[in-house]
Amino acid sequence: MKKNKKSPAIILLVLIILVGLFVSLIGFITDFLWFKELNYVSVFFTKLFTQLKIGIPAFVIITLLAYLYLKILKRGYFKKVQSNEAANEKALNRIALGLSAIFGALISTTVASNLWFQILQYLNSTNFDVKDPLFGNDVSFYVFKLQFISGLNSMGLGLIVAFAILTLIFYTALLSFRKPQFFEGTEADSDPTYGENDNVRQGNFGKSRFGGPFGDIFDKLNEAMGGQGSTGRPIRRKKSFDDNNFKQLLSIASKQISILGVLFFLMVGVNFMLKQYTLLFTSSGGAVYGAGFTDVNVTLLLYRALMVLSVVSAIVFAIGISKKKYRVILTVPVVMIAMGFLGTGVTVLVQNLIVSPDEINKESEYLRNNIKYTQMAYNLQDVTVKPFAASNTLSKDDILNNVETISNIRINDYDPAQKFYGQTQSIRSYYAFNDVDVDRYLINGEYTQTFLAAREIDETKIRAEWLNKHLKYTHGYGITLSRVDKVTASGQPDMLISGIPPVSQVEEIEITRPEIYFGEFTNNYVLTNTNEEEFDYPNGNENKYTTYEGHAGIKMNPLNRLMFAIREQSLKLLVSTNITSDSKIIINRNIEQRVKKLMPYLEYDQDPYIVTADGKLYWMIDAYTVSRNYPYSEPFTETGHNYLRNSVKVVIDAYNGDTFFYLVDDKDPIATTYQKIYPKMFKDFKEMPEGIQSHIRYPNKLFNVQANVYKRYHMNDVKVFYQDEDLWDIANEIYGTDEITITPNYYIMKLPGETSAEFVNTIPYTPKNKKNMTGLLVARNDGDNYGKLVLYQLPKDKTVYGPMQIEAQIDQNTEISKEFSLWNSSGSKYSRGNLFIIPIEQSLLYVEPVYLEATNSSIPEVKRVIVAYGDKIAYKETLSEALDSLFGNNSTIKAEEPGNGGQQPQNASPDQMSVSELILKANEEFELAQNAQRNGDWASYGEHITALEKYLKLLSPNETAQQQAQAE
Repeated sequence: MKKNKKSPAIILLVLIILVGLFVSLIGFITDFLWFKELNYVSVFFTKLFTQLKIGIPAFVIITLLAYLYLKILKRGYFKKVQSNEAANEKALNRIALGLSAIFGALISTTVASNLWFQILQYLNSTNFDVKDPLFGNDVSFYVFKLQFISGLNSMGLGLIVAFAILTLIFYTALLSFRKPQFFEGTEADSDPTYGENDNVRQGNFGKSRFGGPFGDIFDKLNEAMGGQGSTGRPIRRKKSFDDNNFKQLLSIASKQISILGVLFFLMVGVNFMLKQYTLLFTSSGGAVYGAGFTDVNVTLLLYRALMVLSVVSAIVFAIGISKKKYRVILTVPVVMIAMGFLGTGVTVLVQNLIVSPDEINKESEYLRNNIKYTQMAYNLQDVTVKPFAASNTLSKDDILNNVETISNIRINDYDPAQKFYGQTQSIRSYYAFNDVDVDRYLINGEYTQTFLAAREIDETKIRAEWLNKHLKYTHGYGITLSRVDKVTASGQPDMLISGIPPVSQVEEIEITRPEIYFGEFTNNYVLTNTNEEEFDYPNGNENKYTTYEGHAGIKMNPLNRLMFAIREQSLKLLVSTNITSDSKIIINRNIEQRVKKLMPYLEYDQDPYIVTADGKLYWMIDAYTVSRNYPYSEPFTETGHNYLRNSVKVVIDAYNGDTFFYLVDDKDPIATTYQKIYPKMFKDFKEMPEGIQSHIRYPNKLFNVQANVYKRYHMNDVKVFYQDEDLWDIANEIYGTDEITITPNYYIMKLPGETSAEFVNTIPYTPKNKKNMTGLLVARNDGDNYGKLVLYQLPKDKTVYGPMQIEAQIDQNTEISKEFSLWNSSGSKYSRGNLFIIPIEQSLLYVEPVYLEATNSSIPEVKRVIVAYGDKIAYKETLSEALDSLFGNNSTIKAEEPGNGGQQPQNASPDQMSVSELILKANEEFELAQNAQRNGDWASYGEHITALEKYLKLLSPNETAQQQAQAE
């Protein structure tokens, strides 16, 4: 007797299935290896284990319930319909078990995949200790629990519909097992052995046309649908039922249909119950965001009436099915639909005829809720309001007593600084600075505001070869750092850290690990410790090479090489001889993508910033907790969220990629809940190294949202709020040559009434549609004052110049406008920097740098500084000169030690001047010559013409080329 050999086709099919399973799991396995590398294994398995904890019990319970349900259906069916139950029992049980398992798998998978995180939030929810004014629930109910309960209710409705479909499928199977009656001329008449050989008719389920353990079941279903029998010939059946088929079926399944219908209407009632809570964070288009007069007195009552009618519908449905009065069951649903339309009409009538004519009185209670809860949602309830006289009484002594403020006034801007870095500090074409970050450091013992930028490799600027992108050019190198308050003789940033390797002019800052393997431009995976040395940095005509010494990366053993080759779709990862068993692959190097993959439930700031501490480089990213379900809080237009906190700071080691999440606001219930869910991920703020702690910033993104919300929600009086009597705008300014809305600016300054300077960001307000200034909002950044907001409220009984009024004074100044026009018509263009508003004592000082850029140059240079105070404007080459002209000579003498009050003296000889400087000098000499001519001073006229000729000669093409060559 020959042994049965497995078909090669079956073996091949099994192998294909196994390979397919392996490939489908590669993403999961490689992600696990990455989380393991970062010591976040528990974070990685939180989702999986939670889904298994939910899915497995749900599968078992739902499968058992479904199986018992189908058994009950089968028993009830056979009581009313004659059939050979004994012969069909085994097959029907298999059908019931198979359908139940499929049903349980679908439902449990859906629940586990869609609700797992909502379940964790529900179980770990933290109270806000704030109750909503309508239902008296803690805000945590709306933020953490309502979404889960609503999702569960939706799943319940879906489950009922699924049970109805399951019932229909099983009854179809049951009908197929009734004893068949055949027409003449069918298979039974033509085949005398049909009764002996047809397995299905004789109840012999060991063999079937379809084969397999469930083949007999498929045969039955196939026959029921008019298919072929086990012999392969068509079978024709007589009708199993007469014209009363459906009524008979309804009679058989009446109990099941009744139960499902009752549950369905009860779940609809639960849906209306949950819907009433959403009134607290939706807008009905009235004066109030959240539940207003119409919502509370009409819509809420409508929802509750529909809840009652849903229960009535359930009862009527059960009665109608039991008494076979099928039209009755539609009565109440029709009434519910009619009530919904009627309620909508009543809502419109009440809003327009009752509320709108007396809106202030009808909505006052709800407007009060709107103000209170919006302030709490955006953390604006504790803004300290301080009156600020804006008295214009500054003296020279006041300036001298605020040296820390004066010496940190920023006369550089982000864009010009970035252009300068890109032109002078890139060194090679493949290096780039993504942006410029502002921070503060101790510079020679002084608390100083600085610009920093990370020098990264722009992967689009290197040859697109696999070896270059993944083995050779693996990292950026170093940072640049400059003061914001000083420029060189040519008007460019005064560098404190520059060059490759980075050379520091500051004794407090030394960078010993300048390599940047993780950054904003690092989008490719790289391989380290290979046989190919990594490019480190350029050194003259040669390049320096290095081997990675950090601990980032996943070992490239043979199995990992195979998996990552499939993951990255790169055969070179598998066959490259440069990769050894000691090699590592580093993935997810882009810092923004990195943090989102680790913790996707936070919102992240789009402006990471580089920090240097203890000789190393770190990235810091501000992370936010958000919600859309805070009662009565009006959402911010751009995001749609109505709750916002910056409760988490993320720190990423630029060399090793270590990523840490620090909880800086343990009073934020959302962040605290996340910490309960992921205890290994969120660290306490005190665990952050001190060198990094000193560089946390109050983020401009959060401050900008708060400032925009506060434009209206600073009004606490309901009537004033309703009438928008004191509505504010964020002030505008001229930046470059265009009018724009002011964004928050960072400063180091001594706030009025404080004893020392601190790092702050500010934003100015003007009254709605007016130009004068009404307030200055300040966010404090240092130490125990971190996060405190202060509003310096300006007097309403006098006009305090706003930024655009100062800009208008600048435009109207004849000296300034004349020079601007001259610059723009002589091969160069000017641009204006940010207008800085500096509160000193009880007065305001306005400072604006002016840039000059030659048309053949892309590096703007600071050429003038404008200082406005009261009705006076100073327009000078340096900040110290401008202040001296307003407050007397040597008014910044202390600020000039060891510097010079904002700009180094411009004493360079003509041969050492840049093109833009020569243009500036030529313009000055031309203007002076014109003035001398008008005054009849021909001697001076001749001197200025001679000087003009000298500058023009230096600007000639040959001279300019020679000069540039010397500079290079």
